[in-house]
Amino acid sequence: MNTAVRGGLKLVTGLALGACTAVVELVFVVLAGLILLPLRAWPRGHHTVLRPVHRIGRRFVAWERARLAAYQRTRLPPLYGAPDGDDRALRYIAARWPLGLLGGAVLGCLVLGLGYGVFLIFGWIVMEVRHPDDVMLSVIGGLLLLFLAVQGVLGVTMLERRLITHLLGPSPEEALRRRIDELFASRAGVVDAVHDERRRIERDLHDGVQQRLVALGMLLGRARRGDDPDRTSVLLRQAHEESHRALVDLREVAWRVYPAALDEAGLEAALSTVVDRSEIPVLLGYHVMRPPPKAVAAVAYFVVAEAVTNTVKHAKATKIVVMIGEEKGDRLYVTIEDDGQGGAVPEGGGLTGLARRVAALDGTFEVRSPPGGPTKITVELPCV
Repeated sequence: MNTAVRGGLKLVTGLALGACTAVVELVFVVLAGLILLPLRAWPRGHHTVLRPVHRIGRRFVAWERARLAAYQRTRLPPLYGAPDGDDRALRYIAARWPLGLLGGAVLGCLVLGLGYGVFLIFGWIVMEVRHPDDVMLSVIGGLLLLFLAVQGVLGVTMLERRLITHLLGPSPEEALRRRIDELFASRAGVVDAVHDERRRIERDLHDGVQQRLVALGMLLGRARRGDDPDRTSVLLRQAHEESHRALVDLREVAWRVYPAALDEAGLEAALSTVVDRSEIPVLLGYHVMRPPPKAVAAVAYFVVAEAVTNTVKHAKATKIVVMIGEEKGDRLYVTIEDDGQGGAVPEGGGLTGLARRVAALDGTFEVRSPPGGPTKITVELPCV
């Protein structure tokens, strides 16, 4: 219930701000038209005046994009088509101001309906009512107006999303071309990520398990050639200990390749192993109602595991906070934040590999790590 109320208040606030900017945009459109129309017969002067008009139009569009992103969580496309981007921005402003004023009118009806609706509760206390029938009719009318105004808020919100997507978004051909480019890039990223993973596994086997097995072979060879029973017993005991270490290293490599807990117990249990293995205290918050798909769970796990490992090695942090959440079961959100020294480079080897994993599932990967910290990694993964 609280989430719905907060969402409704955000929509109302966004529409109120949009109504205010609509008034300014109306003035801008009228003034721009009055200035530009007489200059159409003078091309040089027309282009000279058009440049500042385009600049102001881009600022209005940037404001509207920020407003819709903040209050309506609308994923806004950038201005496609650089040659006609400024003209499209002006067309959007010219088409948006009537919608903004409509939103203001809807909010006025909302306030009016709410006032009439609550009169039933407070009217009897504040004043003496001589005609209860009229009061009841006013209350019923106010509640009806309130209901229609709420529907109007939702309708105007939907129209604003469609308007900015239609006028500033990509055409079907541009969207298809962009999608093809993204698929080419993500495929190349997947191939590079697989090669990087193979090299890492080979390095772990060569530097860890292989060295253990070489030492084990040398100990067994010395024990076999020895004539002193006591010395042979010592060598065999060392060989037994070395075999145990080799098994531990081998399990570590297998765990880093793919943890068995991810399939057996799910993402939360697998992340708990990361928390238990970390040398730095990790606070894990898991707020997912339905288990995500296996591919999504695997990427989320490796992002958290690699991020925690990098923090332990490089960040000089004292704590790590990992939060896993979802939005209507359609998207999985992962955030990893530490209080370390910051300065992480998104183009670094480890973070680049994680970004490639996320991009392979059409997800988003963002790193904020100013010098001095903190470092925050945000990942969004589609679950459909």
